[in-house]
Amino acid sequence: MAAKHGSLSINSDNIFPIIKKWLYSDHDIFMRELISNGCDAITKLKKLEMMGECTLPNDYKAKIQVLVNPEEKTLKFIDNGIGMTAEEVEEYINQIAFSGATDFFEKYKDKTNEDQIIGHFGLGFYSAFMVADQVHIDTLSYKEGAAPVHWECDGGTEFDMEEGTRTEVGTEITLFINEDCLEFCNEYKAREIIKKYCAFMPTEIYLSKENTTETQIIKADEKLDTDTVLEEVAKEKEEDEQKLKIAKRPELLNETNPLWARHPNECTKEEYLEFYRKVFQDYKEPLFWIHLNMDYPFNLKGILYFPKINTEYESIEGTIKLYNNQVFIADNIKEVIPEFLLLLKGVIDSPDLPLNVSRSALQNDGFVKKISDYITKKVADKLAGMCKTEKEEYEKYWDDISPFIKFGCLKDDKFCEKMTDYILFKDLDGKYLTLPECLEVNRIDTEDAVDENGNKVEAEVVDEDGSKAKTDILDEDGNVVDENAGEEEKNEKVIYYVTDEKQQSQYINMFKNAKMDAVILTHNIDQPFISQLEAKNEGIKFQRIDADITDTLRAKTSKKAEKEMEEQAEEIAKIMKKVLKKDALTVKIEKLKNKKISSMVTISEESRRMQDMMKMYSMPGMDMGMFGKEGETLILNASHPLVQYVLDNKEDDNVKMICEQLYDLAMIQNAPLEPEAMTKFIARSNDIMMLLTK
Repeated sequence: MAAKHGSLSINSDNIFPIIKKWLYSDHDIFMRELISNGCDAITKLKKLEMMGECTLPNDYKAKIQVLVNPEEKTLKFIDNGIGMTAEEVEEYINQIAFSGATDFFEKYKDKTNEDQIIGHFGLGFYSAFMVADQVHIDTLSYKEGAAPVHWECDGGTEFDMEEGTRTEVGTEITLFINEDCLEFCNEYKAREIIKKYCAFMPTEIYLSKENTTETQIIKADEKLDTDTVLEEVAKEKEEDEQKLKIAKRPELLNETNPLWARHPNECTKEEYLEFYRKVFQDYKEPLFWIHLNMDYPFNLKGILYFPKINTEYESIEGTIKLYNNQVFIADNIKEVIPEFLLLLKGVIDSPDLPLNVSRSALQNDGFVKKISDYITKKVADKLAGMCKTEKEEYEKYWDDISPFIKFGCLKDDKFCEKMTDYILFKDLDGKYLTLPECLEVNRIDTEDAVDENGNKVEAEVVDEDGSKAKTDILDEDGNVVDENAGEEEKNEKVIYYVTDEKQQSQYINMFKNAKMDAVILTHNIDQPFISQLEAKNEGIKFQRIDADITDTLRAKTSKKAEKEMEEQAEEIAKIMKKVLKKDALTVKIEKLKNKKISSMVTISEESRRMQDMMKMYSMPGMDMGMFGKEGETLILNASHPLVQYVLDNKEDDNVKMICEQLYDLAMIQNAPLEPEAMTKFIARSNDIMMLLTK
């Protein structure tokens, strides 16, 4: 061919993709593009052989070689793929951004399919100029009688092309690296980048250092035809195996048939675990995994692992690696992967996803949304299926995966709809209940309630004359209310919960003695999660066990006794407010079944949730305690002697101390005392014990 000097033809329709290419923030992506092109060229050659349009040598082995040369400041990419004629170089290289792959598809669309054709050669090739001052191409087409071509360009708009000297079919691209990017000539840096982007490409990739003097020792029977033997290693003993010193072999850097590309039936548990350890450098065994394998209506494969995530959800960091035909695109692209799944670790591979695309374009891509929805559905189906058919296993995993599932319900309505009946709640005895099961809890016959000693508690109401009376249902002001209204109240779907088993142990004991149950909700995510469940499920209400005194915990009394307690409440409220210097304090007297409890505090569910929300948003200058105080009520047990003592001995010297102690005892059951209050409580407790010694 005649030598040629010319200007690169810019296709104005395709100039924008080139601009985006140059705007890549990670310059190392050029290596992915050039290796992808080599892989593409090899795939084309194999397809042509399958169609009978070319014949490959019997010893043909597809491979891509990457040669680093820090002394010469060069980097070479060599493939034994389809190669190019001078006309094809003119078309695919000189006309920037013209897609060789697209042209190939058009020509052979009735004879083959698009699988494994990775790149758009012209566009990917020009990414080389992000790091190189000059680029050379030496290529020889598979076509019979084709002449080799040499092409070079210094990154401007002019090129030189002439007949080359290459004798093997394929393409060699040489980059003369600029001074700012010499790190890419380093063998270790090149290995790091190839493993990042190309660890699972479908063609073997070998890395070696050009003109190296490095050697390695092998057994004689391990010698390959491609090895260069430098010498035989002397045996130390006659019976020792013969060993050879050879020039260091190129290093194979990728796995051409990754686990996710295989059918799930072909994969063993050990292979799943080994893949997890290798890819994510995590040696803690995952709980379980989901193998995605879909061909219609789009092609998608992948594996999602559920690691142990029993820490608070804000600190969890997963990794979802996104691939296109085994070519790495990026980690954790939330436009493709639902946000809550980013807590997991795994890989997703779809040839229908673009290799290079902006986040804004992904957000508006309807196909990407379908992929995201499909992944969400498969995860929900897997979890629901486990709950239905492998309940024991599901329960075993629950504490670890519950933050992930609850986070998913908060972030994705469709996921929430599918998972609502498969959310588990652990009760006070450690038993796991689904939401429908929780709604059946606490519907008990109150006449079977027991006191703190396990003795049956009488539930009848007696009138003033001692005879049995019909039970009147009273409102909080002591007025008789309609029985049907009371029945409706009794059937309200309230789920009681505990946030701190130690701190709320007194309330838990009261519930257990009354044969009532509650669920354990200790994660930060639980508060917004139960608010969402309430919003999406009409008639369901969550209430912490210390938010109020339920009817089941109260001893039933006559109307006369109710009226007396109202009067006592006003009286003791004045005493408590005066002693404690808390004019805004709400004080109530209740007759509790458990006579050993003298006092307790309730904080309304609404006030507590407001307080939790303020803490979550950490509003500066805000008094976090003020929200709890608004809904705080001091409950005094009319059945306890200490309360009666205060009422009967208002002027006694010890009443002040008893009132303060009753208040602190109630508070300490609900939350830790403030430092000053704790100091006073300890000093007062010592004074009380001293009184016992006198």
